[in-house]
Amino acid sequence: MSATVHRLDTLRPTPESQPSLDPMVKLVRGDMDQVNAVIRGRMESEIPLIPELAGHLIAGGGKRMRPMLTLASAQLIGYAGTQHHLLAAAVEFIHTATLLHDDVVDGSDLRRGKRTANIIWGNPASVLVGDFLFSRSFELMVEAGSLKALKILSSTSAVIAEGEVNQLTAARRVDLGEERYLDIIGAKTAALFAAACRISAVVADRPEAEEAALDAYGRNLGIAFQLVDDAIDYVSDADTMGKDAGDDFREGKMTLPVILAYARGSVEDRAFWKDAVEGRRDSEADLQNAIRLIRSTRAIDDTFARARHYGQRAIDSIAGFSNGAAKDAMIEAVEFAVARAY
Repeated sequence: MSATVHRLDTLRPTPESQPSLDPMVKLVRGDMDQVNAVIRGRMESEIPLIPELAGHLIAGGGKRMRPMLTLASAQLIGYAGTQHHLLAAAVEFIHTATLLHDDVVDGSDLRRGKRTANIIWGNPASVLVGDFLFSRSFELMVEAGSLKALKILSSTSAVIAEGEVNQLTAARRVDLGEERYLDIIGAKTAALFAAACRISAVVADRPEAEEAALDAYGRNLGIAFQLVDDAIDYVSDADTMGKDAGDDFREGKMTLPVILAYARGSVEDRAFWKDAVEGRRDSEADLQNAIRLIRSTRAIDDTFARARHYGQRAIDSIAGFSNGAAKDAMIEAVEFAVARAY
């Protein structure tokens, strides 16, 4: 066992040293082939619209980070079975189903640089195919044969739904605080990251301490990932993000950069934010003013700093596992999530 310390606070990537998911992709390539075979098989239906719509999103260029985390975690603990292939596919179906539902709720036009399924096929079809994928995910959980893994993933699905409802009820509320925001992203994003990692320890019948360590790794990585996503919405573009820059602004979402900028702003600034969040200021000029206020209050810098904090916690969580390719890939996955800020 090793407890080598890896620090994120000195991470300043250059073009030559930019962290990536490539080590993880290479690490799990063989296992991922098996998972992709399961995904393709379980998307099939006699109703042609189902595989057509589901395939549009699943084959849409996503990194499949969550199932890769399941596979990488299995390698980290030395699991030699195959149950995790079914569970990794279940994780991907849960994620895809939530994306389909999210795009309907948010009225999104773009996902990973492509038109969203709800724009192409309509909201009813997107919701129903999302339900189909949720059902397939539960079939896979049962087939994996682990009651504990089934309990973890089914509970996680409920937590994700709760997070979505929490976000919906918090929409366009300028008084949303940092604590509730973290509750929302902890449920919407981090819960599935945590479960994806933990279930490998479950099917491998590893000690509770290892389950908890992998859960903590995934949870903290998920929070860091979402914090960076919310920050770069104000400093990136559609080509980079796969969605329109400023979508969160136009939808009145109180993400952390806005929460910090509002708390630190003048009376005039707060009046602007109130109007913007409540939908009365959504022009391109308003977006540029929002970006100016976020930068001038250091809200972007501090959001990235918080992301590094949670990323460091993720890395620290797996410090006790043996060094090797799996651990290195999981550490670099954290560095990749945070380095998107630069």
